[in-house]
Amino acid sequence: MQRRKFLSSSCKICLLGAAGYSLLNIESCAPASSVFKTTITNGDLNVPLNLLDKNALQIVRPAGWYYDVAIQKNTDNSYTALLLQCTHQENQLTPTGNGYHCSLHGSDFDKQGNVRKGPAELPLHHFDTSVSNNILNIHIKDFKP
Repeated sequence: MQRRKFLSSSCKICLLGAAGYSLLNIESCAPASSVFKTTITNGDLNVPLNLLDKNALQIVRPAGWYYDVAIQKNTDNSYTALLLQCTHQENQLTPTGNGYHCSLHGSDFDKQGNVRKGPAELPLHHFDTSVSNNILNIHIKDFKP
């Protein structure tokens, strides 16, 4: 009877350990920054500046678009807005700690959208930005996703 108790306890401990390990791995898959969903108003994406208070990077998902837009607050308090579409074969890009990565063929771009590693040869598409009333306006009027 004691052998049965020992085996039962051992199995429970192993299951708890495996569950804890799995939770840590699942948690690490979460995106580094949150995604702000918005609509296009008068040719602009309007993003509250306070979203960039805690993190210098904000991902914006325009309604009806397949690709996200990354907003980076620069050290001079200007903003860079990049379309997260690989310039090689139009795959969605993933933010990394130091830029953006294409999982399709491995292209890497820096935080300013410049190619660090091909096969992509062209930089990411930049959008013009302006600030008014604590809102960052990303001007996308003439862009077709």
